[in-house]
Amino acid sequence: MMKNLNKRVCFMLFSFILVFALLAACSNHGKKENKTAQTVKSENTIKIGYQKNCPLLILKASGTLEKRLKPLGVKVEWYEFQSGTALLESLNSGNIDFGRTGDSPPIFAQASGSNLKYVGVGKSKYEGAAILVKKNSTIRSVADLKGKKVGFAKGSSSHYFLVKALEKNGLSYKDITPAYLQPGDARVAFEQGTIDAWVIWDPFTADAEVTGHARTLVTGEGYTTDRDYFLATPAYLKKHEKIVQIVLDEVKKSSAWANEHPAELTELLSKALGIDQKAIKIAVDRREYGLDPFTPAIIQEQQQIADKFYELKLIPKKVNVKDNIYHFKKDEGK
Repeated sequence: MMKNLNKRVCFMLFSFILVFALLAACSNHGKKENKTAQTVKSENTIKIGYQKNCPLLILKASGTLEKRLKPLGVKVEWYEFQSGTALLESLNSGNIDFGRTGDSPPIFAQASGSNLKYVGVGKSKYEGAAILVKKNSTIRSVADLKGKKVGFAKGSSSHYFLVKALEKNGLSYKDITPAYLQPGDARVAFEQGTIDAWVIWDPFTADAEVTGHARTLVTGEGYTTDRDYFLATPAYLKKHEKIVQIVLDEVKKSSAWANEHPAELTELLSKALGIDQKAIKIAVDRREYGLDPFTPAIIQEQQQIADKFYELKLIPKKVNVKDNIYHFKKDEGK
């Protein structure tokens, strides 16, 4: 009797252990499946960084990229940044997958060890870049900036523009007092008179001109080409090269639309940016949207910027721009 009881107890104990093991296995399997689902969901989203008045803002407003990617099961998330430097920091940390900046931020990023890849380059927009002073300022030429406090975003396209403008007018970077400020903060400082000059890009340039607060000392003509550069992370390119090509193709299409519809573009940007249409019209009229091929001349333009920053000890090491230019394996089918 006791022997049979012991057998029943052992059997019940064994059954309990077996059921517990099966439940644990199912639970772990469920966790793995849930983790896999989350990974797939994350991989089916492209996170794009953009700035005010850049081609990606036009693409975002059009909604055409979302329509193009929907059949592929890919969603688009948009993140706005005040400057290219902040955008590339986010790109380098993996918080976004793709973005657009001016010419200088990628060089600072590469010099700090970033392996972000250039995937596209925009047309020159030097007319919208300017060194601004107050209308009643005694500063009449770039040479008059000697000893003055100049505001600009560190590592931005304005940084290189200022360096070249000073150099071509007989001054050095050491002749001015730099005030590293993002556009919003720089505008406040400029209007309050805590900086003597402001180096900035459109639409901020046009808005400052129209509101009557500023006078243009010089534009970027002869100093900088001020191009857009589009970059992506190596990790995203490795898995989703085709998606990046689709994004660039849609940038081309939305840029063509922008060039052909200046009135509609002005209205669109005015609403999106909260800036008067008069200022936006000026910014629109003095630039051409679109992409250029990565020619040796354009690569050399970018290399000259890198060399100048190294010469001035603004970056810690020399960089070879060509090392970070991505070569697509094949063109995206149209």
